[in-house]
Amino acid sequence: KGSFKYAWVLDKLKAERERGITIDIALWKFETAKYYVTIIDAPGHRDFIKNMITGTSQADCAVLIVAAGVGEFEAGISKNGQTREHALLAFTLGVKQLIVGVNKMDSTEPPYSENRFEEIKKEVSSYIKKIGYNPAAVAFVPISGWHGDNMLEVSTKMGWFKGWNVERKEGKADGKCLIEALDAILPPARPTDKPLRLPLQDVYKIGGIGTVPVGRVETGVTVVVFAPANLTTEVKSVEMHHEALQEAVPGDNVGFNVKNVSVKELRRGYVAGDSKASPPRGAADFTAQVIVLNHPGQISNGYTPVLDCHTAHIACKFAEIKEKVDRRTGKSTEDNPKAIKSGDAAIVNLVPSKPMCVESFQ
Repeated sequence: KGSFKYAWVLDKLKAERERGITIDIALWKFETAKYYVTIIDAPGHRDFIKNMITGTSQADCAVLIVAAGVGEFEAGISKNGQTREHALLAFTLGVKQLIVGVNKMDSTEPPYSENRFEEIKKEVSSYIKKIGYNPAAVAFVPISGWHGDNMLEVSTKMGWFKGWNVERKEGKADGKCLIEALDAILPPARPTDKPLRLPLQDVYKIGGIGTVPVGRVETGVTVVVFAPANLTTEVKSVEMHHEALQEAVPGDNVGFNVKNVSVKELRRGYVAGDSKASPPRGAADFTAQVIVLNHPGQISNGYTPVLDCHTAHIACKFAEIKEKVDRRTGKSTEDNPKAIKSGDAAIVNLVPSKPMCVESFQ
């Protein structure tokens, strides 16, 4: 049956932890020789796209799992398939490193087929290149989650696979298994010098402790105010990987305990910051560069889609489409266009339906 054992292990652990709180974007952790890895499991189901966006916006690297089974790969990579959408979202959300796991190699025809792997590698390479990834910097690893092939150790079933190798400006890397590809991820520069921003992923009430918001520090270090609600509080403790920390730095996925704030006052999408140093504030309106990826028909002033930004999920009105721009150079190509359509990029004034924290792009 396709509900393979590694998925089962993650699900089982997931359900037991957090005292029975199940989280819709599963955060699960393990260690490699080099890193603590936090898995943000982005489910491959259309309804999960908003959760997938919330999770993916917090990732340093995306692992795109592509099913090699007969017909399965074709369904995922088809015009409306999940493979395409997830890869595009990952890139658009700023996840610049990618690993591709070609899964279910045990169910190809014949099993563990080199031809099938090469066919998929070629097809996915050409697609991710169109999105903006450089395929030469992407490790492609043939795996079977069900049997464990090439996950942690080299499979005996794929003698033809000589290993993956990547080239990037920081240097080359190579290996045979998926876990080695994770160890080859380059840690991004962490902006500790900027004011603190910590978008909330979830808020828990934990017996004997109190209110525990959870999220990833995006910039800066200390914490005390929540926007847009403008709640100020004191942080009693910060914890990561079940260990207490003196301070959390950018990239850390942490839980922190706050004084005199109830779970009801906080929600996903709020942003924590330092009350004394450039605290976050909700914006009444803001100007953004918008790229239309895949939209039926035209978009004109007044269009109100739901915007996912860090962990917030809020309807925002296109108050004014100011200009069309070249999406590669950012140069203006038309002022005050009547409408924009798929493939266009534009500068748009957006008005959120309720206060929303956004930061100016630098």
